[in-house]
Amino acid sequence: MTRLGFNTRVSFPTGEAARGLRDGISLFQAAEALGYQSGWAYQRHFDNYLSSPMPFFAAAGQHTSRILLGSAVIPARFQEPILLAEAAGTADLLIDGRLQIAFSSGTDQWDAIFGSVPHSPREEGQRRLARFLSAVAGETIHTVTEKKGVGGPPIGTALKVTPHSPGLRDRIWYGSGSTASAVTAARQGLRLITGTILHDVPAGVSFPQHQAELIAAYRSEWTATHGTEAPPVAVAASILPGTSSELRDRYAAYDRERRTSGPHASRPQGALAPTLTAALPPGMLMSPVYHGTPEEVIESVLADPGLTAADEIVLFLPPAFDLPHNVRLLTDLAETVAPALGWKPAFKNHPRPTDMTPA
Repeated sequence: MTRLGFNTRVSFPTGEAARGLRDGISLFQAAEALGYQSGWAYQRHFDNYLSSPMPFFAAAGQHTSRILLGSAVIPARFQEPILLAEAAGTADLLIDGRLQIAFSSGTDQWDAIFGSVPHSPREEGQRRLARFLSAVAGETIHTVTEKKGVGGPPIGTALKVTPHSPGLRDRIWYGSGSTASAVTAARQGLRLITGTILHDVPAGVSFPQHQAELIAAYRSEWTATHGTEAPPVAVAASILPGTSSELRDRYAAYDRERRTSGPHASRPQGALAPTLTAALPPGMLMSPVYHGTPEEVIESVLADPGLTAADEIVLFLPPAFDLPHNVRLLTDLAETVAPALGWKPAFKNHPRPTDMTPA
């Protein structure tokens, strides 16, 4: 592992969205001070979490200067691709080319709100993703063939999304949960990030094993398609080193809650109750939570073939943790476990964010 990141849902209790959003910015500042290479924010609609990543990243980018800012993940199914390309280009230019965007295809969960489509959610998500990719690459998205209304460009004008941010197309990722989607991402020239839920896992295969196989399939397909070495692969993981008995107890309780309640454990006050529980459908697996002393966590991570195959580990922060506890976790991971995995801070002479960390 050469890179270290984190993933937050930018969560907040009901009625405290403004504070939650500002705490999210403070979290990115703390991570940058610790030398983290990247920070990721998850998008979630109609709940007590960040729903609109682009304005958040534009704001967070004004309070940071080096850390990469990424979305993990945006369901393409619910996006208007041209409007998103405009917002992404604007945000990327405002933060000096530090934006990364990870997509998933999406589901039919919000069809009643965003409208239904005549084909599968995955097909629609892929269609919209392809249009977005063309737009952020600076390609012509339409040539004017007739004049409508008053004003407007003359016939023959090639329309492209503006503002255009050169290089953004190369910083688009796909949040893959299956080998098939990882292979598709490689063919599309998208970077790969895998999360804490995997799909289509064969019977008898563990989460770490399948994750390692997924990464290998992506790299193989990338080389076969593009004739070059695959770009760095990122893996989101729950790695919680406890530097005190109180923290070890807290992390063990989170692990128990996750095993009991499923992947939507650790919800902020007022968040919607989940429909996905620990009894996952066949072929779907949830990642382990590695907790204990730093030494125990290091041993567990080094024994995980999925994590050791990754170029970047992205710490998944429990959504109900507040800012001081999240900063404590970022700090402990950076100072105890990450160096044993070969990581070094991205930036020298960074101040330790002690003012935000609980004992």
